Amino acid sequence: MQTTATEITIRRAGERGQADHGWLRSQHTFSFADYHDPAHMGFRSLRVINDDWIAPGQGFGTHPHRDMEIFSYVLAGTIEHRDSLGNGRQLKPGQIQLMSAGRGVTHSEFNPSATEPLRLLQVWIRPRERGLTPRYTEWHPQPEHARAAKVLVISPDGRDGSATIHQDAEVHRLRLGPGETVTHTLRPGRGVWVQVAEGALTFQGVPLATGDGASTESPGTLLLAGSPSAEALLFDLG
Repeated sequence: MQTTATEITIRRAGERGQADHGWLRSQHTFSFADYHDPAHMGFRSLRVINDDWIAPGQGFGTHPHRDMEIFSYVLAGTIEHRDSLGNGRQLKPGQIQLMSAGRGVTHSEFNPSATEPLRLLQVWIRPRERGLTPRYTEWHPQPEHARAAKVLVISPDGRDGSATIHQDAEVHRLRLGPGETVTHTLRPGRGVWVQVAEGALTFQGVPLATGDGASTESPGTLLLAGSPSAEALLFDLG
């Protein structure tokens, strides 16, 4: 990890923890499972970013969670979700599922395709309080979002059709074409994490490539630009 003179802290893709279980390949931005690094335990309420590749016909069997906000952002393939709340869903690239585990829930995540791999970002965010009622919510892009440079996908109040989270956290999906720019205003007392899913961009002039992450807690207007193009998630965290 390196810190720039502009207070941007960078987490390069090649520095992440690695796991290869045959059916699952995963890269861990923060400590997770057998990968433990006290220097990388999360960022504010953001606890886990796993970049997962799941083989055809494979997945995570039914298992429990509690007191965590867990979402999956599908990048390629199809994910099939089932949980103890009675939800059974399949999601495609660009869609998001968010499960608030609260006081306890069990779920499974599966790649139903016999031929196509599944790639997703799995993200965990700590809730604002423990013992909440479990719930499930989704975000689906609308036609006007296809070319939008910045779209709110997760928020505490579910505004603009975003999925709802039990935390002072907003998540924006970024899609930046070659040279296309977007700004984000970071208010005092908050922090931003940018995670590049595909492609390359610059964040305050700092180049980031696929799998890279970067953060700042310096308030002001932040500038991101496609370099040449990128898909990314931007987390604004209280």
